[in-house]
Amino acid sequence: MRVENVTGPIAGHAEGPVWAAAWGGLRWVDGAAGDLLTLRDDGVTRQHVDDEFMAFVRPRRDGGFVAVGARTLYLADEADGEARAVAQLGDDRGVRMNDGCCDPHGRLLAGSMAYDSAPGRGSLRRIDADLSISVVLPEVGISNGIAFTSEGSHAYYADTATGRVDVFDVSDGDLVNRRPFVSIPSDAGAPDGLCVAADGSVWVALWGGSAVHGYDSSGALIESIRLPVPQVSACTFGGHGLSTLFITTSAQGLDPDHGTEAGSLFAVDLGIRGLPTLPFAG
Repeated sequence: MRVENVTGPIAGHAEGPVWAAAWGGLRWVDGAAGDLLTLRDDGVTRQHVDDEFMAFVRPRRDGGFVAVGARTLYLADEADGEARAVAQLGDDRGVRMNDGCCDPHGRLLAGSMAYDSAPGRGSLRRIDADLSISVVLPEVGISNGIAFTSEGSHAYYADTATGRVDVFDVSDGDLVNRRPFVSIPSDAGAPDGLCVAADGSVWVALWGGSAVHGYDSSGALIESIRLPVPQVSACTFGGHGLSTLFITTSAQGLDPDHGTEAGSLFAVDLGIRGLPTLPFAG
């Protein structure tokens, strides 16, 4: 298995990769820079959003994108269009939004965390197409990766502070019956962003663990992808046939002379296919 460095270290804190054909490629965020990065055949472009932090971005069902800043929700009507603020997601300046995704009903799930990682100050919220907001999970530590299975019957979720990936049943669109799926030993890193493949396997980025782990639907470890950087932040499938796993990494908090490729986007072909990105209906 050959892991390729696609971009070199171009981001301070690369996070939230997502593939959408409407964009012509892969998009991810450079968090503290407030930038959206897009990888196309002709290279990487940046789009700045005037916010203290960019958490993640997803396509909209009718075109454009939805982006989540520190505490603000943005919409754009075109793939590279101007992002306009449409809703506030909180007023506590010690808390910012973090990772998220869309569910099969087109609703946005957006998690948060305290800047100082204080326990219980984060949450997982749901934003409907009409921009109404409800709390799905209160008192979260560090809300991170969330993704649904192909048939939408289960969802996987990482609160990094727990050291676990949990699984939910999905009943009438609600997340119910939360239970542990896999626990990550502390010396292997902490669970960050994640994605689900078409075969039901779950792929988890390990912050501080220099790796992405793949688990089958029973929670058994089936693959460990090693990377030459300590802070692996998220992963997603994309490319032709959704057969490439793209992996973001971060230089956040590292010593300036760390001498690694942190902040690069990596890619690896695992011989399996991912799932199409679920878009926002709003």
